[in-house]
Amino acid sequence: MDSIWLQTAHLPEFDPLRSDLKTDVLIVGGGMAGLLCAYQLAQAGVDCALAEADRICGGITKNTTAKITFQHGLIYHKLIRQFGTERARLYLEANQAALEEYRALCQTIDCDFEEKDAFVYSLHNRKKLEQELDTLDQLGFVAEFAEYIPLPFPVAGAVKFAQQAQFHPLKFIAAIARDLRIFEHTKVLELRPGQAVTRSGTISADTVIVTTHFPLLNKHGSYFLKLYQHRSYVLALNHAPDVHGMYLDEDEKGLSFRNYGKLLLLGGGSHRTGKQGGNWTELERFAQRHYPDALETARWATQDCMTLDGVPYIGPYSRHTRRLYVATGFNKWGMTSSMAAATLLTDWILGRENPCAAVFSPSRTVLRPQLVINGLESTLGLLTPTTPRCPHMGCALKYNADEHSWDCPCHGSRFEEDGTLIDNPATDDKT
Repeated sequence: MDSIWLQTAHLPEFDPLRSDLKTDVLIVGGGMAGLLCAYQLAQAGVDCALAEADRICGGITKNTTAKITFQHGLIYHKLIRQFGTERARLYLEANQAALEEYRALCQTIDCDFEEKDAFVYSLHNRKKLEQELDTLDQLGFVAEFAEYIPLPFPVAGAVKFAQQAQFHPLKFIAAIARDLRIFEHTKVLELRPGQAVTRSGTISADTVIVTTHFPLLNKHGSYFLKLYQHRSYVLALNHAPDVHGMYLDEDEKGLSFRNYGKLLLLGGGSHRTGKQGGNWTELERFAQRHYPDALETARWATQDCMTLDGVPYIGPYSRHTRRLYVATGFNKWGMTSSMAAATLLTDWILGRENPCAAVFSPSRTVLRPQLVINGLESTLGLLTPTTPRCPHMGCALKYNADEHSWDCPCHGSRFEEDGTLIDNPATDDKT
């Protein structure tokens, strides 16, 4: 079933590329990050074009829960532990600036933008919440402790970020994309230095930005080791309560809540792609128990690229590539991360110094525990003697009975039952 965003918005359509093209900057990938890059560059007077293999926002963006917040779970204590106070502060400020940029843009865009408080709650661990509040105070940000929240189960408390926001992502995209130079149904088959090859022409560009969710080049950057993918699920419920805010469990397998109009968006059931998880069944059982009068009006799933340390990779694709940039690994926070990426990459291209560049550098250390897990999953996938296999790097695919798809537990590629590609990093259908 389509997400409520697809059901309630009309995106502009763009012609495919039909001949060779020359531009200063080429953006590959037409989701929120790519479109915001194109928008900011165009606003700065940069000659740019965007190539999208299918339709703009046809991948992950159409399936977001569309929370615009710099409260990304209980992340700031972890960031100080991994990177130190200054870089944790820069991460907060980059995402805070992203929220403010949305706030300014949405004043003139009809996209159901609403200010809402954001809460991250814990079912049992009050100490974690107090620790995060102490960290935020150290970073100079004032958050609040909430003893009670309007959810149908007891909690140990919650950390409250006031005046965050939510919106309709596709109505927003429809407004900013209309005047951009976009080529839909234009799949990039090969990237060469200064060139992108498509079926209908070659695009020559001084600079290329890759925003294809999972980066499409394997030979640079080692993203197949630095990223894994995670699936999560949403039910849109009518005749369910207004929870008056945005809520997220600090536990990775917990639930999220927000309203859109008269609908409650209940999220959860998450798991690593290719593994078992709660899926929609977990959400259905929760709704039946706590909201017995609710009626399901839509359901959808999404897939997120997760990094080794919880911070996106935004910047030069690798140490060995020239004028090739990337934005990926948004760790389920694609709205603010997309805006932060667009700002940072625009600064790179215009030669402006950005203090956050080192925080998001794709070339930062990979020596994190998650690297070992990713390596073990890849090894297991390669050694599992089953068919079918993923054309990306040859891992064994797992059948997903809930979504009737073949999923790769190594890197997250997904395929229809007939082999048609759904999600990258694979670029071809399975055979």
